[in-house]
Amino acid sequence: MAKAVFPGTFDPPTIGHLDVITRAAGAFEELIVAAGVNQSKKRLFSDAERVEMLTELAEPFPNVRIAPFDGLLVDFCTEQGASVIVKGLRTAADYDYELQMAHLNRRMTGVDTVFLPSAPEHGFISSSWVKEIAKLGGDVSSFLTPGVHARLLAKHR
Repeated sequence: MAKAVFPGTFDPPTIGHLDVITRAAGAFEELIVAAGVNQSKKRLFSDAERVEMLTELAEPFPNVRIAPFDGLLVDFCTEQGASVIVKGLRTAADYDYELQMAHLNRRMTGVDTVFLPSAPEHGFISSSWVKEIAKLGGDVSSFLTPGVHARLLAKHR
């Protein structure tokens, strides 16, 4: 079995992300959840907070570890000895974008991409939308684990 990387911003990590982690953890010998440090994205949670939340989510999975990364994803995969990138897909638009990225990544380093379609009940969940709904006082508890939900509420007090 291969070592895989599941990259993302995870700001905050949602139950959709947890679903991908759960499924990928069962499919790969080791799964590295890579919390991207993307300077062009404005984040609500710090790098350390996102890593802490992801570590809590991954606790039940002994073959999952969390690592922050900066730079090209394919370089991170090479450094980690990972041969597969795992991407969750919610919509056809996600697929169109991610397919192009998969082709680029494979051409650059030979790293393959595995697509996991979201479970129907998670297909509409987006970290951006969760943050916006929470900011406006809406209930987002069904989109997050209790620990992540508590941290999000604390940000909006």
